[in-house]
Amino acid sequence: LDAVGALLRIHGGAMRRRDSDDVPIDVKQTLHRAEKVRIATAATGLIGDGATLILDSGTTTAEIARQIRGLRLESINVITNALNVAVLLANAPHVNLIMPGGVLRGKSWSLCGPQAENAMRDLQADLLFLGVDSLDPEIGLMTPHVLEAQLNAQMIRIARTVVAVTDSSKLLRRNLSVIAPVEAVDILITDRSADAGCIEAIRDRGVEVRLV
Repeated sequence: LDAVGALLRIHGGAMRRRDSDDVPIDVKQTLHRAEKVRIATAATGLIGDGATLILDSGTTTAEIARQIRGLRLESINVITNALNVAVLLANAPHVNLIMPGGVLRGKSWSLCGPQAENAMRDLQADLLFLGVDSLDPEIGLMTPHVLEAQLNAQMIRIARTVVAVTDSSKLLRRNLSVIAPVEAVDILITDRSADAGCIEAIRDRGVEVRLV
């Protein structure tokens, strides 16, 4: 864990580093906790009664799920491929939970693969809350896992509004698999420590950026 922490601290100042690190979710959930809570609060403010949401796997989207539990809504639909998100929402009375099939990926507690992609094709959503491992304005949204990248791309195709939720440590990083170009995102919610040049480049690509 000490080695992982050292690598993640280095990431904050490395603009063009290629990242192959696939950090387990139980490690990720301890990092940048305050930022993730603020990002999740801003994200849940976008949710209205009767909405259909997709919650991608990840620790920031799990924080969104925690906050959804406390929303005073009559009913919303939540589509998720993440086991931790599903557990958080399983007994929320105002949530109709939908999960695709797929192969479980232990490091991220997520379902992915052709079964998950096929299940998503017949669905539509108002909002997608997408957590990303890396975001570079020139390259796009990235993840270390090829099958997750393919499923995330399918989520983008079926969502009316795409909201990327990520703390600033993920910006200006590169990773193995490209999910989509930055232009596929409608709104980026990140924290105020984000690199100013990076934020300007993202806004120049037509993305609304909210700093929290």
